[in-house]
Amino acid sequence: MRVLVTGAAGFIGSHVADLLVDEGHAVRCLDALLPQAHGGGLPPWSHRHEPVIGDVRDASLLDRLLDGVDAVCHQAAMVGHGMDPSDAPEYASHNDYGTAVLLAAMHRAGVTRLVLASSMVVYGEGRYRCYRHGVVRPLPRAAADLAAQRYDSTCPACGRTLAPQPVPEDAPADPRSTYAASKLAQEHLAAAWARQTGGGGWALRYHNVYGPRMPRDTPYAGVASIFRSALAAGQPPRVYEDGQQLRDFVHVTDIARANLLALTAPVPEGMVPVNICSGEPRTVGDLATALATAMGGPQPVVVGGARATDVRHVAADPGRATELLGYTARVGFLDGVTAFATDPLREPAAVPA
Repeated sequence: MRVLVTGAAGFIGSHVADLLVDEGHAVRCLDALLPQAHGGGLPPWSHRHEPVIGDVRDASLLDRLLDGVDAVCHQAAMVGHGMDPSDAPEYASHNDYGTAVLLAAMHRAGVTRLVLASSMVVYGEGRYRCYRHGVVRPLPRAAADLAAQRYDSTCPACGRTLAPQPVPEDAPADPRSTYAASKLAQEHLAAAWARQTGGGGWALRYHNVYGPRMPRDTPYAGVASIFRSALAAGQPPRVYEDGQQLRDFVHVTDIARANLLALTAPVPEGMVPVNICSGEPRTVGDLATALATAMGGPQPVVVGGARATDVRHVAADPGRATELLGYTARVGFLDGVTAFATDPLREPAAVPA
């Protein structure tokens, strides 16, 4: 199969490109080398692919790259929560306009198979159950409650503390950040493309990805990288709230394999969202403790507080990925985190002043 991988020099895209080539597929790689993610230029592990340095918003470039391609694996995106609302135009331009330009070019080239990198952030809060009222959507967490260290979500009907449940793909979307809104818009654009063209594919909703090649020392990095950077400097990881927030930490090699499975699976009708996760939810505190132990560093410090875009719990139901793609995670939490303590990371990214 001939595959165009966008964002192919990035944390996840580079692993996808490597695996596709290792499995015998022909790969064309594209990356804009955005300074938010790439501080030192093209990373060494991407030289084997000789990626084209360019932008998914460049229609004429895409027309050349899509010639003879069988499928597109769209990983390119500006990532992070969105540091403040002034970032919104950049997220909309790179993530949404860029996806629209790509989809239009795919239509011109007759490419009808797409794998889209989406994210669990489209859910906002995860799924919750009330003892009295069943599955409910929680009220937004009030600033006064967070200040008083009341972090758990409550039932809108009775005010009881809610129990977190695995979130399925048909849960209502509720993006809480500019980045999250842009990822949901990507899904909508891809779904419209599929209906209009007869194409199809998979929107892979990644959960909290970690592993080798993560960017470091930047606010755009994931929490695992932030904790590791603190420990490398001899500082304890600082954990928000009470450290009991549930997440699903999934290793990047499992993410890459999910992409391979999606690219080689029968093309579905339309765009099908699929949770890509470990199925082994852990708390943020668990991650900080396991990484501190693996690195022989100071134990984490729980500092309370919460950011405006933070949610309490979100962990996934992996059943659809198993049923439709044959995907199950292979890297366990402790094995993955222990390896991450010494994994090579990306050079520090350029951080806006």
